[in-house]
Amino acid sequence: MFDGVGGFIVGLDHANDVIGQTRYQTTYSNQFEPSRKSQDAFEVGLYRFPNTKHIPTDVEKIDDSVFDEMKENGVNMIVGGFPCQDYSVARSKQKERGIEGKKGVLFWSIIRAVNHIKPEYLVLENVDRLLKSPSKQRGRDFAIMLGAFNQLGYSVEWRVINAAKYGQAQRRRRVFFFVYRNDTKFAKTIDQKYSQPNLFEQDEDTYDQYIFKDGLFARQFPIVQTPYKGRHYTQVLSTVDSDDLEYVPDISDNFTGKIWNTGIMRYGQYFTIDTAPTETEKPITLGEIVAKAKETEPVIDEKYYINNAERLEKFKYLRGAKKIERTTTDGHKWIYSEGGMAPYDSFDLPARTMLTSEGSVNRSTHLLFEDGRYRLLTPIEAELIQDFPANWTKYKKDAETGEISEVSDRMRMFFMGNALVTGIVKRIGIELNKIIVENQ
Repeated sequence: MFDGVGGFIVGLDHANDVIGQTRYQTTYSNQFEPSRKSQDAFEVGLYRFPNTKHIPTDVEKIDDSVFDEMKENGVNMIVGGFPCQDYSVARSKQKERGIEGKKGVLFWSIIRAVNHIKPEYLVLENVDRLLKSPSKQRGRDFAIMLGAFNQLGYSVEWRVINAAKYGQAQRRRRVFFFVYRNDTKFAKTIDQKYSQPNLFEQDEDTYDQYIFKDGLFARQFPIVQTPYKGRHYTQVLSTVDSDDLEYVPDISDNFTGKIWNTGIMRYGQYFTIDTAPTETEKPITLGEIVAKAKETEPVIDEKYYINNAERLEKFKYLRGAKKIERTTTDGHKWIYSEGGMAPYDSFDLPARTMLTSEGSVNRSTHLLFEDGRYRLLTPIEAELIQDFPANWTKYKKDAETGEISEVSDRMRMFFMGNALVTGIVKRIGIELNKIIVENQ
């Protein structure tokens, strides 16, 4: 679901390579961008995955019968990075709408699909700000999601993962969900290990054991074995029975609680800990990415260099420290301040988080200084930073004519700003395979 240019598929296919068998096979894919006439991402998928059934339809308009067909055809896992515009730090607090926002409501399409397909597992991804959304009732949106999965008989693990802390090339923080049905063998093994269905009725060491050692994320993405600054918290999502129609609305209306970057929800109660990575894995540096890109494209096209003095001055201004007086709609004046950035991005560090504005004259855009000249990232470098193969998004296939054509640089950068780090998905897939094998 919300496939983009196939980041989850790439990651799970790479997991298959490590596993040595086709554990994961993508049979259906849905990608649709309602704000665009040209469905470029969908057409990249057509080009890259000819054996997958691609659905170029607004997910809210997919008929229930299509999800029923998926169940009949053996679909037992849903993956996707559902739209995050309403939670993104790029949105102002005045404009954020969280679960109530136009894009935020698409989460309910996941729940509808789950209700029909009843998959054993889901792996989902979103921006880490989701855990604090909305600003006036922090954690409510995520609590609603946990409650919705609980109603359908699922448990949810989550972890905010900074890709650079686990050997990747980008300082990209995203929250990943591992969702599993409560009647799976893995869930039953957990129940048996903790001697009862509700592991939270035991002492603190019990749920610490799950979060620090037994959960999928703990096993694949090691963390320091004590809560960061002692932060941990547990509570039930709602005192209303989960079978009651008022269960989720009650969470929406009344939720108050803390949600840290790591946690587990089972049977309507959640436990969460603020955790820190062990930082034992060396990240890939921007310099290494630049060198790798040159294996495919040895000569950088002149169009990526900044030869315009005015444009370069604009970058210097945007990356510099500043204090600007601003006025609200009611006439109140205030000072907006912004700290300075390095004049250009270091080749000795992993890349910063790429946004959809990458490549434009923007404070968030990477600015490289190489051989005495300033330039932007190339599309290949952007793909490698997200751990896609070089030139992954170069071509697309027209859905009607079958014609193969090149994708514009602007769209390729937009794709990568929206994408996820496929290496993280690969590791999730490797660990899920171990869980499946252990519980056969």
